This record gives sequence, C-alpha cells and structure tokens, in this order.
Amino acid sequence: MTPAARIQTAIEILDAIAAAAREGGAPADAIFAEAMRARRYAGSKDRRAIRAHVYDAVRAVRSAPPSGRAAMLLLADADPGLAALFDGSSYGPAPISPDEPRAEPGLAPPALTDLFDPLVGEGEGEAMLARAPLDLRANRIAAKRDDLAALFPDGEAIAGASDGWRLPPETAAAQHPAYAEGAFEVQDAASQYAAAALDAAPGMAIVDLCAGGGGKTLAIASLTGDAAAILACDTNRARLQQLPPRAARAGATRIETRLLNPGQESAMLADWQGRADRVFVDAPCSGSGTWRRSPELRWRLTPARLGRHIADQARLADIGADLVAPGGKLLYAVCSIIAREGRDQVDDFLKRHPGWSADTGYLPEGVGRAAGHGFLLSPGHDGCDGFFLARLTAPC
Repeated sequence: MTPAARIQTAIEILDAIAAAAREGGAPADAIFAEAMRARRYAGSKDRRAIRAHVYDAVRAVRSAPPSGRAAMLLLADADPGLAALFDGSSYGPAPISPDEPRAEPGLAPPALTDLFDPLVGEGEGEAMLARAPLDLRANRIAAKRDDLAALFPDGEAIAGASDGWRLPPETAAAQHPAYAEGAFEVQDAASQYAAAALDAAPGMAIVDLCAGGGGKTLAIASLTGDAAAILACDTNRARLQQLPPRAARAGATRIETRLLNPGQESAMLADWQGRADRVFVDAPCSGSGTWRRSPELRWRLTPARLGRHIADQARLADIGADLVAPGGKLLYAVCSIIAREGRDQVDDFLKRHPGWSADTGYLPEGVGRAAGHGFLLSPGHDGCDGFFLARLTAPC
C-alpha cells in the first residue's frame, strides 16, 4: 500500500469506529481487526502504520467526530508530511480544502471532564491518553517476580505490587512459553493493587461477584496460594467461559464458576448469603480509567449510559453486601475516575447499610490518594489505570 492509501484506509476505519461509538457497536480493536481481514493485501508494515494513524486520531479527538476524514485532518493540520499525503492519488484521500470541518481536539468534552473526581487535575490529561505499558503479574502458584525479571530483563518492578513486572508497551509477553505454562498473567498494576486490597487469605470463602474473564479471580487465587474457596460469578456467559481454561493453565484448582441471570443474582446466590469472608465487587462502569488502552471509550459515554452504570453499581454492591459474613469485608472497585461511580457510590452505600464501616491503610505507601471513604488511582499520579476502590467491613 502507498502511504496515501494507508491514510485513506485509516479514515474509513475511523468512520466505522465513530459510528459504533455513537450506536453502541463493536469496540475499536474489533473494528480494526475486521477491517484488516477485509484487506488481506495489506502487509504487516501497512497494518502497523494504519493502526498508528487510527489510534493517533482517536487519542487526539475528544468526542466522536463527524467523519474519519475530519479526525485525520486534525492531525494533518499539525503535520505537513501527513497533510502532503492528501494528494488525490489512486486509493488516497482527496486534497484538503481549507474550509473542511475538523474534529475537536482535547481529552473529553467539558460535560464529561466536569464529572471527574476532584483529585483528577488538569495535568492528568496527557497520562490518561498515553500508551500504557504492559504489566505482568507473577502467578505465585507457579512462579515469582524474580522469574519474570529473568525472563524479561528489559522490564522493571512495579512499586507496591509484590508480584508486578512492567514492560514497554506492546511487548509480546503472552507469546512467551512461560505464559502458556502459567507463570504469569498480563494485568495492569491497578488491578493488582485492587486484588491485594481484598486482604484474602488461605482458608477463606471468597466471592468475585463480577468476575468477567477472571483476571482478578486468578490474582486472588495466586495471593492465597490456591488455598481459598473462590466463587467466580458473572452474567456474561462468553466472558465467564474464559475462566476455567485460564484457571487450569494457572494451576488454580479451587475456583468455581457460576453464571447468573441479570436481575436474579440474589436468588441464584441464596446458598452464599452471609457466608463469604470476602466479596469482590468489580462493578461495570464507564471505563474512564482505561482510556490509555481504549481511548474510544471517551466517544461512547453518554449521560444515559453513565446512569445505567451507576444504578447497576449500587444494586451489585447491595447484592455483595448480603453475601458477606458478619465481620467480613467487601471490596468495591471500578476502573473509573468519575466521582459518581467512586466516592459518591460508597457514601450512598454506607447510608443504606448502617453499621458498615470503611477501612483505611490497605494500599502500599505512596499508591493512590484518599477519596472520600476510598482511594483513587490515576495514570498521572500512580502510573496505572484509573481506578477507585473502597474496602468496607460488615458489622459483627
């Protein structure tokens, strides 16, 4: 492909990503992969270049643009070399007209940034959209962090994460034979901090209420040396089905999965009511803390979608509370930097549940900042995904 054809292809992919963002369609990575399958003539260098153009544009544009061309023109205005590729050549984009619309630059619209937790300052924007490093977590059942240091000597230890090892962005760590052998998982430092904050121990009965594909479930199994009984639940069959083979690879033998029907979670967990020593509620959320990895999420968030997330979070926190044994603990977590999903949710929870209390001092020194009754992690302050978490103790 010519450089100009790569630009035109990026424009077409951006059109599809913007449409999906407005309509709640497929994620950007899936759209990109499908576009490349439809263009099998594109070589590896073409794919890398097109991907770079697409994600540079997504990161630069604050909300779903009117067109992919408008997004690319924003980049072209700042890059004469890129602008020169709008030359009208075969398979390339048409020449630029001065009066063509450009997409709006920025982190996000004010209506969204105004919802951020007060701890998120203006200086966070660059970190929130920078390319994320690749974080690994040593699986204690099969390995330790020193093993990761030997396998990947170009990495570094993650401060405060006892099993964490950080590598440059897009390192192909999952292709290493040690991954297939269960020595490590790919997991952002924020998720590692959250799993450790649960304070799980061998012999405990633990519920991971929103387990998804099981990343934090496996982290809990690792931290407890595969010596805790863990029930991993979710309402998404496709995601939950990923966990058993992952657990087998990790050597985690005490994880039970349970598929729940939406709206019937409490009834389907009646046998666990008041039994769990620890409950992890990693609730569905806006994903505003993960824009480094999925920058198009900024284009997807609407007041209606946020409202649904907030309602689900409160409902799931209440369901989780009913599972906790007297004196047990619930960890509420969201990969969000929006106050209504974080500190405000916990304030409301404590009002609904008299006798419950918020714990303190469960994060490593220097990690996170106190945010109401919980803690906020952010890319600029902590070098990890944005995350809110709060550990709450049930009355005895």
